[in-house]
Order: sequence, then structure tokens, then C-alpha cells
Amino acid sequence: MSTDSRTLETELFGRPVRFDYSERWVGYSLFLLRVVMGWTLFQGGITKLVTYLDADPSNNWTAAGYLANAIPEGNPLMGLWSSMAGSPLIDMLNMWGLTLAGLAIILGAFVRFSAFWGAVMMLFYWAAALEGGILAGLPLAHGWVVDDHIVYAVLLFGLGAFGAGRILGVDAYLENMEFVRRNRWMSLVMG
Repeated sequence: MSTDSRTLETELFGRPVRFDYSERWVGYSLFLLRVVMGWTLFQGGITKLVTYLDADPSNNWTAAGYLANAIPEGNPLMGLWSSMAGSPLIDMLNMWGLTLAGLAIILGAFVRFSAFWGAVMMLFYWAAALEGGILAGLPLAHGWVVDDHIVYAVLLFGLGAFGAGRILGVDAYLENMEFVRRNRWMSLVMG
């Protein structure tokens, strides 16, 4: 067994779990997952933002078209989504939320906070895809219950749970600052 190998012993769902893992490869994996997931959010946000700022208003991005016309028939939250169509606040939250959460996750800065809000956005996108009918509540267009938004939300949860910002990220530096060490509550947003 190499020196970077560890054994994890815990209990999950009432059952004991024990396995060996390589700290080095877990570190690389978390770093790469953080950068790739951050890039996915950042790219989604920055492309909306750049299009929104286009000099030609007919090219400006808005969520209005999707919220007013693309929500599946019978979506249990249809009224909520329709009421958000055309709201500049919803557009700004969408564009800036994706952009800033993605950038923070790439940099490893305030990863728990950013991952939490990124996961919330993904759950909103998932809920917008819910369909009605016999299989009410299942977003069948892109998967049975689990689509890319659920995968992203779970990945973001994992990045926050592991404190992935501490791996070659800004959070590793910030957590060594005296102010942060005196205010341990900040560990809820960093890591």
C-alpha cells in the first residue's frame, strides 16, 4: 500500500462501508471535477451575458421565450414559470448567477456557497422540465427523472461537501487568514 493510500470506514444507510482510496487520485479528481463543473456554469452564464449585452436589442438573451413557450404541457408549476417570463430580475439572476458561481468554482473561491446556489439553479431548471399526463412530474424529454440538471446538482453538492476549493483553490489560501480562523462560521461558505 502506498503512502498516499487511506482507508475510509463509515456507515451509510445503516450499513458499514469500508474501502481503500488514493488521496492523490481523489485530489486530482476533485480538482478536475471542480474546474469542469465551474466551466460548465461559467460558459452557460457568460454566453447569456454577452448575448444580453449585444448592441442589437433583437439579439439580447432573455429567459422569457423559454418560460412563456417551452415549459412542457401540464408542468405543475406552469403558472410560476409564466409569471417569471419577461422579468429582468430573473434574467439577471440567471446570467450573473451562472457566471459568478462558475467563476468562483473554477477559482476554488467560496466553493460551498457557490456550489449550493449552483445546485439550486440546476434544481429550478429541472423543475421547469417537469411534464404532466400519466407520468406527471417526470422530466421525460431528457431522461427519466434524472437528467443533466440533477447530475450537475449532485456534482455541485459533492464539491461543496468535500470542500473542493481547498484543492489548488483560493479557499486554501483564505482559510489560513487570521480573520477566517477567528470566524469559523466562514467554513460554511468556503472549502
